[in-house]
Amino acid sequence: MPVKIPNELPVKDILEKENIFVMDETRAMHQDIRPIQICILNLMPLKEQTELQILRELSNTPLQIDVTFMKTSTHESTHTSKSHLDTFYQTFDELRRRYFDGMIITGAPVELMEFEEVDYWEELERIFSWCNTHVTSTIYLCWGAQAAMYYYYGLPKMLLPHGEKLFGIFTHSVYNRKTPLLRGFDDVFLMPHSRYTEIRTEDIVACEELVILGQSEEAGVAICMAQNGRKIFIFGHPEYDRMQLRNEYERDRKKGLDTALPLHYFPDDDPGRRPLLTWRATANNLYTNWLNYYVYQSTPYNLDGTPWGEELPDNYRHA
Repeated sequence: MPVKIPNELPVKDILEKENIFVMDETRAMHQDIRPIQICILNLMPLKEQTELQILRELSNTPLQIDVTFMKTSTHESTHTSKSHLDTFYQTFDELRRRYFDGMIITGAPVELMEFEEVDYWEELERIFSWCNTHVTSTIYLCWGAQAAMYYYYGLPKMLLPHGEKLFGIFTHSVYNRKTPLLRGFDDVFLMPHSRYTEIRTEDIVACEELVILGQSEEAGVAICMAQNGRKIFIFGHPEYDRMQLRNEYERDRKKGLDTALPLHYFPDDDPGRRPLLTWRATANNLYTNWLNYYVYQSTPYNLDGTPWGEELPDNYRHA
């Protein structure tokens, strides 16, 4: 089944060329089916690039997906045109009375700032609180995962040793194999990481509400979850496409940053060679399992409230 997207969304042509089944709003209106409602809060600066990457992952399922893009109103994006944002994105205030089966909150290039210094932090706190009563299951990616762990559980993010960047493709071991999110995973899986900060493994282990699902000796915890999958935290970037790390490496070097070559990425560590795409099957599996087991099979048919109503976990910090 297709991903339903706005009629004129620019990445639609790219998705169709990749043989990804997308359906525009006009055609979807003639289908008598209740699609899965997914909201994407896109905090990345290059919005269209992230749209394409995430829509690719959502397409690998027999479910019909209806995607809504959310933006913050307290931050003005300078890397995506205002016309694109005005046409395809809605603010939290415009969406806060709606309910969604699932939500994805992306990372953002603000990890070296304290959370409270981010200009949209108070708005993001409101969104985190709203997710408890208006979204069945939420995936938090990279900085979004760190921010959510800080908000819900008070876990601080820490600079990596020597201020170095964790950058490359890393091997992770599967924990808690019987968890539906990991069905179909091999014993080890690959995932890109690109960050300067971390939530320390010992802090995650000490938080009784969190269950670690995947971890790397080099990169630390990659996937963990809480509330039986209502909250899923992913500290890497499974959605990244083949060339994303190369583009980031070249961008950093042009800025004069002493960014090291991404690890385990270029064949023979030669940046002139085309990187191998080694994590796409894992990413497809991850998002398909999420949509099936934590969204589709958990959500109510009538989206006038989540199955949990107003109930919040005992350790919830912001009432």
